[in-house]
Amino acid sequence: MSNMHPELLKRLQAAVGEAGLVKSDDAKAPYEIDWLGKWTGRSSIVVRPADTAQTAEVMRICHETHTPVVTQGGNTGMSGGATPDSSGAQVVLSTVRMNAIRAVDPLNNTLTAEAGVLLAHIQAAALEADRFFPLSLGSEGSCTIGGTLATNAGGIAVLRYGNARELALGLEVVLPDGRVWNGMRALRKDNTGYDLRDLFIGSEGTLGVITAAVLKLHPRPVARATAWVGAKDIDALVRLLAQLRAACGERLVAFEMLSAESLDLILEHVADVRAPLGSAHAFHALIELADTQGEGLAELLESSLGQALEQEVIDDVAVSVNGAQTLAFWKIREGISQAQMRAGKAIKHDIALPISAIAAFAHEADAALRSAQAGVRIINFGHLGDGNLHYNVLLPLDTSPEDLATTTARFNRIVHDIVSAANGSISAEHGVGQLRRDELRHYKSEVEFDLMMRIKQSLDPNQIMNPGKLI
Repeated sequence: MSNMHPELLKRLQAAVGEAGLVKSDDAKAPYEIDWLGKWTGRSSIVVRPADTAQTAEVMRICHETHTPVVTQGGNTGMSGGATPDSSGAQVVLSTVRMNAIRAVDPLNNTLTAEAGVLLAHIQAAALEADRFFPLSLGSEGSCTIGGTLATNAGGIAVLRYGNARELALGLEVVLPDGRVWNGMRALRKDNTGYDLRDLFIGSEGTLGVITAAVLKLHPRPVARATAWVGAKDIDALVRLLAQLRAACGERLVAFEMLSAESLDLILEHVADVRAPLGSAHAFHALIELADTQGEGLAELLESSLGQALEQEVIDDVAVSVNGAQTLAFWKIREGISQAQMRAGKAIKHDIALPISAIAAFAHEADAALRSAQAGVRIINFGHLGDGNLHYNVLLPLDTSPEDLATTTARFNRIVHDIVSAANGSISAEHGVGQLRRDELRHYKSEVEFDLMMRIKQSLDPNQIMNPGKLI
């Protein structure tokens, strides 16, 4: 049961009603562990406001009483950013009851949704209006739009449409003291002061609670063309990406890369998948074009890849001939997270680099890790089209927690130093959370970190918003 002070509990119950509180230990348990099972905490209570007004009242109460708050959406994060600590003092504020789509405006190409709406439901509502919301994640059936904005999530279509930040026009945010900022402007141009919207996107619940958003919609694609290619090295895939961008322009929506080690892992641990090509290759890419016009798309992809074959940029290609084959290709790519969980304990690096620096990074990091530990198993995959690699190291399942922690610290320093030297980022799309908080302090400049801390202090002087995360 809740160990909260009775008067505070009484005030929160008055704010959200009995239906808005989760008090028993068994009922709170799903909110106190992340889906990966890596982070576990203990909350004083779970509060589930039904609307913005209730959220504002909860925040006013917590601000006045200096009660720490951890905001949580679908609890699908990868970095422990939505898990309470072990103190039992933190309130988990769940947005799942704020799940209404307030408006769809096809003429303005916008959709207005509350923070608890599932990403898949937003995609479906857009399609019902003959529009397209392109943010696509493996967790789209369970992640919420509030969480994707709070972490500035990416996914498979950033190459064409941008990440969550570029897909939001306006926000509604409850501030730490309970005031509500109404920035719900469905405008492409608005030069009336500081860009507060972008301050909250990617802030991981440390500056306020996103309660609603105005999202950008796009014309609905009516045709897709998909192919799988094999290449001798990652350098060849970088060259292929440049050629396809020149030949296909904005029709190129996805360019996903997997190393041979990544593909082998998937084939070993994921059911009902098979190798897409008849021969082995050091690197693979899953490529997709999409267009609002149906004619000529497959031919464009075939001719572009045929030219790359003739020039020996790539070694093999399979162009999908039907929807079933396309789904089979994507099932392979989407199976990598499951395969890693089944095969071992992964040290994960969610990094971003200039595309021109990717090949050199991969060669240098591979050599450095193999020099540090013979036989190291590198699982390199990611969104090559936007420069985001998931450059992971897989340790055996029986690795002890102590060895995992020691090896993680050692390998993080090797990988992140190389990333930093290339002017890259140690957190591309999964957020900082608990996982990379200490690493962030190591790589941010004193000036940049001081600016972040000043913003935090200005908006959250009582330091109640998601303590121990991000900064």
